[in-house]
Amino acid sequence: MMSFIPEIEKLPLRVGITGGIGSGKTSVCKVFRVLGIPVFYADISAKIIMNNNDSLKKEINTVVGQNVYSNGSLNRSLLARLMYNDKKILEDINQLVHPLVFKDFTDWTQHQTSPYVIVEAAILFESGIYELVDKVITVIAPIEERIQRVMQRNKHTREQVIGIINNQMDDETKVKLSNFVVYNADEDMIIPVILDIHNDILSQIKKV
Repeated sequence: MMSFIPEIEKLPLRVGITGGIGSGKTSVCKVFRVLGIPVFYADISAKIIMNNNDSLKKEINTVVGQNVYSNGSLNRSLLARLMYNDKKILEDINQLVHPLVFKDFTDWTQHQTSPYVIVEAAILFESGIYELVDKVITVIAPIEERIQRVMQRNKHTREQVIGIINNQMDDETKVKLSNFVVYNADEDMIIPVILDIHNDILSQIKKV
């Protein structure tokens, strides 16, 4: 199988942050940013690439068999619907987009001067970008709290949120593949946990 993982030399330690929808990855990343750790958002990178790479636009339209760009901008809801209803389209789009995001992350990382950097990706493991990182942090939260957060934030129905959750890798599997776990229930204090992880990572870097 062809690898889309670019070669990497002399980069800062790379840490991946993942978690299911509504788990609170963004909140965790904000704390790391306050600590001076730069964060690369894989989803934002993918959105920018899909809207600005003309060659990719043509390939996406070919894969789905129609024009999913209106006035040059991606109709994300239409593409999401097509991908959700056809796994072959989903796989083909991922094969096109993921390698470009990997390269974007690698290029970005080469310009960072911090001891370590973070990449936030909901599908860290599924996309394969986990192969680019040295450590993984998984953020988890109770299902019901996640559902309520997403319903309020994205105006989704309960059924829509549950459908998204059911299509994502389960928390148990993510935790087994992770070095650190942040429990982010509404009553949890995440800042002390993140500080501990931050100091742990820095101490590991100093030992190298």
